[in-house]
Amino acid sequence: MTHDDLLDRARITDHVLGYATGIDRHDWGLYRSIFTDQLTVDFSSWSGEPAATMSADDWVAGVRATLEPFDATQHVLTNFVIDIDGSEASCTCYMAAHHHLVTGELREMHSIGGYYVHQLRRNGDGWLIHHTQLNVTWEMGDRALFQQAAVRANSAT
Repeated sequence: MTHDDLLDRARITDHVLGYATGIDRHDWGLYRSIFTDQLTVDFSSWSGEPAATMSADDWVAGVRATLEPFDATQHVLTNFVIDIDGSEASCTCYMAAHHHLVTGELREMHSIGGYYVHQLRRNGDGWLIHHTQLNVTWEMGDRALFQQAAVRANSAT
């Protein structure tokens, strides 16, 4: 493995970590910066909906609307496996996502785990995700927490 290969692996790892950091810190500019202008999103293992191609701005707006109403989220990414082929790369990493909501005296949590497969393209010295696939392998808690968070968001407007 060359020095440039190691640099690319480090850049890709840091870049993909921006996925989790952007969401959890509500840094939507950071989160948007990791994607190409158009991307394909396959969250079918979570939603049951087929993969879709959309603008990154629309994707970020949807994630923001879904996750910002939670009191806290924590997205953890580990076990990076990166394959680089010229200006294209694939990054598979394990994930766990925890979503916390406080309603009155109740502190509730919903968690999912599995792995992401991100497809990236070189962009100058860096990389951008142009395709992302979530593969959910386990789930704990009540999915209705997402509806409760949406109700919270709608009542605040």
